[in-house]
Amino acid sequence: MKLFAHRGYSGKYPENTLPAFRAAAELAVDGVEFDVHLTKDGEAVVIHDEKLHRTTTGKGFVKDHTLAELKTLDAGSWFSEEWAGTEIPTLAEVLDVFRDTHHTLNIELKTDVFPYDGLLEEVIRLVAQAELSERVILSSFNHEDIAWATRNTSLTSALLTSQVLVNAYDYGRGVGTTRLHVSLPAAFRSMTSEAMRKGSVVYVYTVNDGQYLDGLKQVGVHGIFTDYPEKMQALLAEQAE
Repeated sequence: MKLFAHRGYSGKYPENTLPAFRAAAELAVDGVEFDVHLTKDGEAVVIHDEKLHRTTTGKGFVKDHTLAELKTLDAGSWFSEEWAGTEIPTLAEVLDVFRDTHHTLNIELKTDVFPYDGLLEEVIRLVAQAELSERVILSSFNHEDIAWATRNTSLTSALLTSQVLVNAYDYGRGVGTTRLHVSLPAAFRSMTSEAMRKGSVVYVYTVNDGQYLDGLKQVGVHGIFTDYPEKMQALLAEQAE
């Protein structure tokens, strides 16, 4: 079962920030997941929410601010005063952290609320520029973007869904991928076992409690996203003994 650090090492550091990514880069986990939005002036930045207020000192939407404006915000003190002054990183800055590591990078395109015209193309450009195309998975709740990516790029892509789908494997094939990223509750539904029986690769978000690991291993899922990668890594190692 592959292990991905969700929004970096977000259980110990402010999510989707360079401290969280640098910590994850030191771990022997399989990959790291993070989210991208587009600024008012067309820059790809790494932050989860469309709105700024939960994880920064800003207000309003990411899309309504320039990169220069976003860089003035504090993206760390909400988590701990220890991280006061931490900035929202650009996608280029995050990619640079992992340029020389082994990690697979799951880039979630946050285009399901706002379409962000040009974000997908900018992500593809930056990934190619960093020479990381072979180590990237694109995922999104916006399945139109995933369909476009599967038709027009060689990047690995995955469908994100919070729903319980009927014939999930066939639906994914219609979009152009056999990869499904499903919620923890959906992992235990017939949707998931049936999709895997037909050939889907299934990752599960967000697994922070070790009590679910046995069940997920029995289901046979291929990977999990977690805020606590060291804890989950240790628990998986114990189970393997």
